Amino acid sequence: MKKVLLYRILTSIVLFLSVYIMFIDSFFLRLFLFIIFVVSYYEFYKLIYLIKKNLKLSYLNFIIYNIISFSYLLFFSLIVYIYLIQITSDQALILFILLTCILTDIGGMIFGKLIGGKKLTKISPNKTISGSIGALIFSFVGMLIYINFNKNYSLLTLIILVSTTCSFSQIGDLIISYLKRKAKVKDTGKILPGHGGLLDRIDGILLGLPLGIIIFSLIK
Repeated sequence: MKKVLLYRILTSIVLFLSVYIMFIDSFFLRLFLFIIFVVSYYEFYKLIYLIKKNLKLSYLNFIIYNIISFSYLLFFSLIVYIYLIQITSDQALILFILLTCILTDIGGMIFGKLIGGKKLTKISPNKTISGSIGALIFSFVGMLIYINFNKNYSLLTLIILVSTTCSFSQIGDLIISYLKRKAKVKDTGKILPGHGGLLDRIDGILLGLPLGIIIFSLIK
């Protein structure tokens, strides 16, 4: 567990720094989003291909799965790009939403491994209720730290933002876990040494970050 946690923390730091670099110049934003889109779609395609073989899906269903995964990644890329370039200059808020997704992942893993207990869902047997609670606890700890540095938003706004972002981040994690289970693989790829594929690392972020941005836009 210690080794896995270390890899998660290190990759989270790299991801966090990469996002910070995106704020420096829109060129880096386009570049990183393009890399994320291409690599993630490739890993999606491999999962769907394996699912097709295992479940003997028709070519029509295979195409539909690919269209859905393409749209899923396009939604993430467009929301992040449009919001950062066109709508806001509050970079700290985007980093906070991203950090919430990361803390959700780390908190879920720590509590799930240390406490264990009842399974959260049959979709992913490794996910536990204790892990889900731990994800929420870690997210709110991050919120309490963020409040000390940014007084621009009400406590209620941040509570809603953190709760929904954390929930959607966990749903995003479950989506990839479900696909991996159907594909009968442990990891989506090998691009991240010691951790697996890119989707293994950003599964929660792909859903939690764009929906967190949208939710904030609606409640601020």
